[in-house]
Amino acid sequence: MKNKAAELTAKLLFLACAAASIIAVFTIAGYIFAKGVPAIGEIGVKEFLFGMRWEPEVLEFGIFPMILTTIVVSLIAFFFGSFLGKWAAVYLALFCKRRIYRILKPAVELLAGIPSVVYGFFGAVVIVPLIRDTFGGPGKSLLAAVLILTIMILPTIINLSETAIRAVPASNYENALALGLRPTEAAFGTVVPAARSGIRASYVLGIGRAVGETMAVILISGNNPQLPFGLLRPVRTLTTGIALEMGYASGLH
Repeated sequence: MKNKAAELTAKLLFLACAAASIIAVFTIAGYIFAKGVPAIGEIGVKEFLFGMRWEPEVLEFGIFPMILTTIVVSLIAFFFGSFLGKWAAVYLALFCKRRIYRILKPAVELLAGIPSVVYGFFGAVVIVPLIRDTFGGPGKSLLAAVLILTIMILPTIINLSETAIRAVPASNYENALALGLRPTEAAFGTVVPAARSGIRASYVLGIGRAVGETMAVILISGNNPQLPFGLLRPVRTLTTGIALEMGYASGLH
C-alpha cells in the first residue's frame, strides 16, 4: 500500500509539473488577448497590423514595419546560424581532436552563458563601428542586428545538434566507412540524417531566441520603425519597440 501511494503521489506530482508549463502558456496568451483585443478593435485590425506609421503621439499605431523587420532579421540570422551551427556540431562530434575539443567545447558553452546585454555592448563597440567604417551609414543597422543574432544563436544550435549527433550509434558511422564512404560522406550521409529530429529541435530553439531577443538588438539596430529594405538601414523589431516604450506608455499607447 505504501508503494502504491508513493507511486500515485509521484504520478500526480509529475502531472502537475507537466501541466504547469501548459497553464502558464495559456495564461500569458489569454492575458495578452484580453488586454490587446480592445485596443486593436479601437485602432482597427488593418490599421494596426498593416499600418506603415508608428507615431503614438499622433495616435498612429501601425506595426507592420516592426513585424517585417522581426521576420527578416530572424530569418537571415537563422539561415547563417543554422548552417554554421550544424557544421560546427558535426566537427565537434566526429572530427575534432580531443585536445582541441577540450578548448572549443567550453568556449561554446561559455558563449551560451553570456548575457544578451554583453552581446549588445560588443556589437555597439565592435560591430557597429566596423560596419560604419567599411560600408558607411550610421552603423546601427539591420546588418548589425543580423550579425549579433547569428552569434547569439550559435551556441544553442551547436550544443543541441552535437548532442543529437552523439546520440546516433557509432556503428552507423563505422559501417558507412567500412563500405567505402569518405568521412564527410559518412557523416552527412548517415549520421546527420539519423540525428535530424534533434538538429531540427535546435533550429526551433535558435530561431526562438532570435525572434525574442531584445537587449542586444536595442543597442545596435538603430531603433527606427521603418521597412527593412536595406542592410545598412536603422530598424526596429517588435520586442525592442516594447522594451523602449513600455516605461512611459499610457492609455491606448
